Amino acid sequence: MVKWMATALAALTIATSLPAQQSGRSEDLKQQQVELQRQIDQLKSSLTDSKKRTRASIRQLEMVQEKLRLREKAIRNINEQIDMLEGNIDRSRMEIDSLNTRLNTMKTEYARNIVSAYKLRSNYGFLNFMLSAHSFTEAFKRIQYFRAYHEYCEEQVVAIRKTQKILAGKINGLENARREKNAVVKEQVVQKQELEEEKKEKNETVKTLKTREQEISKELTAKKKADRQLGLAIQNAIAADFYTGTGGGRKTTSKKSKTTSKKITKKKVQVKEVELAPEVARLNGSFEHNKGKLPWPVENATVKIHFGSYKIPGIEVYGNNPGLTLATDTNAEVKAVYEGEVLCVFNVEGNRSVMVRHGQYFTVYANLASVNVSKNDKITAGQIVGVADNASDGKGEIEFILMKERTNIDPAKWIKKK
Repeated sequence: MVKWMATALAALTIATSLPAQQSGRSEDLKQQQVELQRQIDQLKSSLTDSKKRTRASIRQLEMVQEKLRLREKAIRNINEQIDMLEGNIDRSRMEIDSLNTRLNTMKTEYARNIVSAYKLRSNYGFLNFMLSAHSFTEAFKRIQYFRAYHEYCEEQVVAIRKTQKILAGKINGLENARREKNAVVKEQVVQKQELEEEKKEKNETVKTLKTREQEISKELTAKKKADRQLGLAIQNAIAADFYTGTGGGRKTTSKKSKTTSKKITKKKVQVKEVELAPEVARLNGSFEHNKGKLPWPVENATVKIHFGSYKIPGIEVYGNNPGLTLATDTNAEVKAVYEGEVLCVFNVEGNRSVMVRHGQYFTVYANLASVNVSKNDKITAGQIVGVADNASDGKGEIEFILMKERTNIDPAKWIKKK
């Protein structure tokens, strides 16, 4: 009897804890949805402003594509919310059915026990129950049993009321979940409609860009040339830095080292640090620890061309971007993403650039209208290194390059997600 009561109460406790386990993920999804919508709205505003000021451009196309990516992500988020709500609704139905069954069983047993208790409490029944004992000890035990039976009936009342309260909460929760699901489904319909409109917008942008294919091809050809020239200047700066002994490795003065260095003067330099100077090792460790946390070099930036191989949709133009091409505001301040030392300041055919060393890592800020730092300057994260120059559309634009030794790596994996 007592065991049955304990089992019922334990089952009720488990039932009430299930919704709490789901609420955490649900809140995360809602917060993500709010953030995605904020980014979409920001892009829509920037895109509208850009269309008012300039003709269709690669920057506009990238903003449209980014808006599409965010919209698809928002729809996936909504789909997950719907799946979770449907799961909650199904579980709630099962729990309500189970609670109803349990409640009916408890009421039936309670009614039966009340009838028995009533008969036992009558003067004749109780007297007969006591006098039929074979000894005083047995009579005393029967009194204890009577009291325990009475307490059990009271516990049944408590359990029934608790079950009724939980059942009412479950029914209310089920109705709330259904209303929430209906609202999310409506939002899903809206998002899908927006997605279709944005696909049309992308097609229109590509169609417009197609009419400017020669102009855009010429622009990207010039970019490729500038990238090659900048890349050569960067490699020469790294090589010079390495041979002066300031590139992270400890200088050695052994004869073997000098002999070896003579043999490789005409070969491609392979920067392999055997032992790092303490300061370089510190910067290396702290820089790597901040992967995915670095700030953007410019505010209000959108990625115009991503790192690595790219192709402009609708136009037969291909390329390989050494970093991120970032579109930003006119005269935007360009800031260092991490502390370090200015390795070099370039001016390649009017393209001003700043290269900063962070241990074995390097960041390059190119296409600057002006430069605020000098070679060998110690700089801090967030310090202004220059001002963004303008692109052909009259808006600000910079090239942001990230390297480890001589290898270009994707800056998008190192800066914060917007």
